[in-house]
Amino acid sequence: MTMGTAVELVPYDPCWPGDFERIREKLERLLAPYVVTIEHIGSTSIPGIAAKPLIDIDIIFRSSADVPAATQILLQENYEPRGNRYDDDVWAFMRRDGRPPERVYLCPPNNRTHERRVIFRDYLRAHPAEAAAYAALKLELAGMHRHDGDRYTAEKRHFVDAVIEKAVGQRQI
Repeated sequence: MTMGTAVELVPYDPCWPGDFERIREKLERLLAPYVVTIEHIGSTSIPGIAAKPLIDIDIIFRSSADVPAATQILLQENYEPRGNRYDDDVWAFMRRDGRPPERVYLCPPNNRTHERRVIFRDYLRAHPAEAAAYAALKLELAGMHRHDGDRYTAEKRHFVDAVIEKAVGQRQI
């Protein structure tokens, strides 16, 4: 049995949006010919909630064919490949030596994983009570699964799916 990754949550840091902008500018310079958009996702993109102290970023490409060239650039910049994380052509990379660390995801156009992340982020930004409920759930799960990041993530899934379903339902009114 392998030990999961540790779960470390920290209080919201008001520097995170600025950290994202700085990282986004760097990534745009590095990957300019391939990028459609770069989005701040994950808990650090939602004001006021506890999060793992790293910036999660989705990079949407013009085409899946751009991923190999972008991968080479990221490898040269000390990004560590983390594989295809969601069976959805989403390729993850970590940069641990950044301040704060970065986790970037290379996404093809019209990617469902990316679309769901943005729906979730935007809904929680617009609904502080839901964001607070999510923060409370994360803290509870982090306490229960301190050394099992996979289980921590899996147990958030029901909440995330329910919020996305609610958000999509409200859009269609």
